[in-house]
Amino acid sequence: MKLSIVIPVYNTRDYLAACLDSVLVPGSDDCEIVIVNDGSTDDSGAVAAEYAGRFPSRVRVITTENGGLGAARNVGLEAAQGDFVFFLDSDDRLADGALAEMLEALTPERDIVFFDFLSVDLDGKVLERLPGCKRAGSVSLESYPGLICEYPSGCNKICRRSLFLDSGIRFPGRVWYEDLRTMPKLYPLTERIWSTGKAWYLYLVRPGSITKGAALERNLEIIDAVDDLLGYYRQLGLYERFREQLEYVAFYNLFLTGSVRVCLGDPKSPVLPALRQAFLERVPDYAQSAWYRALPKKHLLLTKLLLAGRYGAVAALMRLNEKRK
Repeated sequence: MKLSIVIPVYNTRDYLAACLDSVLVPGSDDCEIVIVNDGSTDDSGAVAAEYAGRFPSRVRVITTENGGLGAARNVGLEAAQGDFVFFLDSDDRLADGALAEMLEALTPERDIVFFDFLSVDLDGKVLERLPGCKRAGSVSLESYPGLICEYPSGCNKICRRSLFLDSGIRFPGRVWYEDLRTMPKLYPLTERIWSTGKAWYLYLVRPGSITKGAALERNLEIIDAVDDLLGYYRQLGLYERFREQLEYVAFYNLFLTGSVRVCLGDPKSPVLPALRQAFLERVPDYAQSAWYRALPKKHLLLTKLLLAGRYGAVAALMRLNEKRK
C-alpha cells in the first residue's frame, strides 16, 4: 500500500461526502482511506459508515471518544498501512486529478512531498493560493533553511510514515497550533524533501471563522507551541544553526499572526499585550535581525502598530484589506 489518507472527522456531516468523493476516484487503488470519527455528535458517523459499506476494501472507519484533531490524526497514523501518510481535513477536499498526481510523486527517493493550497468559498470560488514551499524541486534544511518558516500545516504535505513511527513524533491532543508543534520537527530527519509547486488541496473557508469572546484566550497557546518547537531544535543542537529562521517563526506565528487574529476578534483583549511581551522576551534583538530588515512594508507597518499597542488601528487596516479583496 503506497498511501494512507487519514481523515479526522468531527461534526462535518455537510462536507464529508464531498471530501470522500475527492479521494475515492478511479485509478487510486494504491491508497486507503482511514476515517477517524472523533466522537461526532451529528450524522458524520453515518456518512462515514455508508462510504465504508460502499468501498469496503478502500475505506476503514475508526470511532473514538472526542480527543481533538491531533489525537484523531495519531489514531489514524497508528492504524495506517501505507508507506506514506497524508492528513486531509474532513471539510476540505482534493482538486480534480490531484490524487493520481500525488501517487506519481511518491517515489522511493522522497520522504516528504510539499504542495500548495487553494482556499475556496462555499461555492468553490478560489480566494487565494497558498504555497506549501516557496522553492520547487529538491529541498532540505541545509540547502534551504527557510523551510522552517514555511506554512507548517499537516495538510499540505505527504510524509513517509516511518518518519513519525521511528522518531516518536506525534501531534499533541486538545491544543491549538498542533501543526506548528509537529510538522517542522520532521525536517531535520531527512534531506529527501520534494516541493511540487502544484495546488492539490482545496481548503474551505467557512463564514464565522474568527474566534471571539472568551475563546480568544486560547490564542495564548501559540506561546507554548513556539516554545515547543524552539526547544526541539535546541535539543537536537540545531538552534544556533537555524536561529534566524526560528526567530522569524516566533515573530510571524506568535506575534504578528497571533496578534492580528486577536485584534480582529477584540482589539481590547488582554491577550494582545501578553503576546507582545512573550515575543519580546524570546526575540529581544529583533530589530537587528536580517529577517526584520527584509519584512515587506505591510508587515513592517503592522509590527510597528502592534509594538505601539495600537490594536484598533491594526483591526481597521485588516478589515479594510479584506474589503479590498
